[in-house]
Amino acid sequence: MLKENFNDLIAFLMVARERSFTKAAAQLGVSQSALSHAIRGLEERLALRLLTRTTRSVAPTEAGERLLNSIGPRFAEIESELNALGEMRDRPAGNIRITAGEHAVDAVLWPVLRTFLVDYPDINVEITVDNSLTDIVAGRFDAGIRLGEQVAKDMVAVRVGPDMRMVPVASPAYFARYGRPATPQALQNHRCINMRLPTLGGLYAWEFARDGREIKVRVEGQLTFNSLRQRIDAAQLGLGIAFVPEDTVAEPLADGRLQMALDDWCPPFPGYYLYYPSRRQHTTAFALLIEALRRGA
Repeated sequence: MLKENFNDLIAFLMVARERSFTKAAAQLGVSQSALSHAIRGLEERLALRLLTRTTRSVAPTEAGERLLNSIGPRFAEIESELNALGEMRDRPAGNIRITAGEHAVDAVLWPVLRTFLVDYPDINVEITVDNSLTDIVAGRFDAGIRLGEQVAKDMVAVRVGPDMRMVPVASPAYFARYGRPATPQALQNHRCINMRLPTLGGLYAWEFARDGREIKVRVEGQLTFNSLRQRIDAAQLGLGIAFVPEDTVAEPLADGRLQMALDDWCPPFPGYYLYYPSRRQHTTAFALLIEALRRGA
């Protein structure tokens, strides 16, 4: 029975994780009809319904959820061991999937990968740019990159980025017209460019600190973005004050396109960390990437 169920179990795991026959079929390289037939055959042999299907969604039943949670980690271990065997060749090889926020990719990950991929041509890296706090286990990622305060306690965290600062910036024309805020609270009287948080959908409260005193300020303005580049562009156009990582505006600050406010209210804080499950068995490829990112920090 195991032999005839093996491929169908893989099909079930993919559909249950993706919550979509279309996405699962694309991942497995099979047709949707073949995938549906495999799931139906598995359900008939087990005499249990594993998936609830509607015209718009697919979700595991209670039995399906139990099967997913019990066999999913075992298949992941098998896949990890097979990848490790592949690394017994002369050159390190394998696939690495990483999720990281927009700024983390630009500032930390991509600068390292530009040379890493040339040095190790048999290592394949997939990057998913996602500003939300992705569950890397559920998403089948090998690792994620986030700020240290955002990393769950049950993860191994490796520092891969320098200290950073968030700073409020605006164009000279904006400050000439509306004045420069002298305190964080004064931002509430300015046109500010808000950031929509990816997790709960709220607006980010700007965080400041000085002499042991911490302040969070909720600001208002005409514009709200969930991306970094557009906030910087809007600030350069004089549409308001943006609160952004200092390194992302180094050039416009240097050439005068942007100016900073409240410099003494913007202390540095620990930067980005690579994180992954503590039970994860390192492949050679993954260990090499960790070391490259640590050196890059």
